[in-house]
Amino acid sequence: MDLNDVRGIHTLLVMVAFLGIVWWAYSAKRRKPNDEAANLPFEDDDIDQRTRRKENTENDQ
Repeated sequence: MDLNDVRGIHTLLVMVAFLGIVWWAYSAKRRKPNDEAANLPFEDDDIDQRTRRKENTENDQ
């Protein structure tokens, strides 16, 4: 077994790991967590609007 065999085995292992990660990321049971993560930047806007409304009502009193 020489260096080229080790490189080939390493390449195969990395490819299998990559395909496993892709399979895991796109599996059906990951859909809901992925959708929630995709909407995280938009939730900041909702929180900001609620905070501003709360501050305005507190300042009016």
